[in-house]
Order: sequence, then structure tokens, then C-alpha cells
Amino acid sequence: MPKEFYTERDIEDMWKRGITSLTVTDNVVLTELAYEKAQRLGMQLVKDHPVEPPAAPVRPYLSGAQKPAAAPAVPAPAAEADLAARIREAVNARLGTQVDPALLDVIIQRVLKSTGVK
Repeated sequence: MPKEFYTERDIEDMWKRGITSLTVTDNVVLTELAYEKAQRLGMQLVKDHPVEPPAAPVRPYLSGAQKPAAAPAVPAPAAEADLAARIREAVNARLGTQVDPALLDVIIQRVLKSTGVK
């Protein structure tokens, strides 16, 4: 059976015709923009299992999923401090005094830790 592809425009046209739900099967494919448009319009996407947007990234920091078993090599403490300093300098060069220095340090440390650097 051939697959049916829906674009953002298809979803918008369906909505204008009064269609408020779409049954999503293995033969129905929504583009990423179509999925987002359906969500914005409040169109109900009906499926037996949860409907995920196309190319949905796995976000372990949001979903609580486990990190991959192989962690990247941890740099030496001097390299960590150097990397944090370079990031801080780049942000300050780009944004100037718009960012609170203490908050920036917390953000940098959190990002470094979540990426396995620290």
C-alpha cells in the first residue's frame, strides 16, 4: 500500500475544511512542518502509540533517558578551566554586559557537565 504524505499546507487545508483530527498509521507520513502545524492548530493526531514529530531528537536532559554507556574522555582540569574561560570570553565578546557573570558561570559548568567534559 502506498504511503500518504502530508505537508504543512495539507494540514492547513484540512483544518479549513473542518477536519480536526487525522488518523496516523504506518502508511501516513507527516513532514516536520505538518506535524508542527497540526500541533499549533490543535488538530488531534490519532495513533495506537505516541506520535513523535519527524526526526524528533532524543533529549536525555529532558526525558530522563540514560546517557550512552561510553562517555567521552574527560580532559585534564587545566583544559576544563581553559575551555570554560574561552566560552566565557566568547559569550562576553558577543553579548557584552547583558549576561550576569555568575549566571554565565553556572550555565557554562552545567553545559560542560552535561556534555561529559566535567
